Amino acid sequence: MLILAIAAAVAAWWWFSREMPRRQHQREVAAEMAAVQAERANSLYRWRDDNGNLQITQSPPKGRKYERISRIPKDGMEVHGNAE
Repeated sequence: MLILAIAAAVAAWWWFSREMPRRQHQREVAAEMAAVQAERANSLYRWRDDNGNLQITQSPPKGRKYERISRIPKDGMEVHGNAE
């Protein structure tokens, strides 16, 4: 009976030591994907079309440079020292 209990404990240890890192990795990947989706949901994309007109859209343009801007305003004021 003692040998059977030791074998069961070793089997449980082996199973959980193998499964836990995989589950942790899956949770990390899911958290990263959720963060990316949340960031995209709160973003607008600013870019220029072929005529030079400013466009602001909810999805990024394909094959163009764009700037991601947040829909949520920042707290406080932001002051830059460059005078243009």
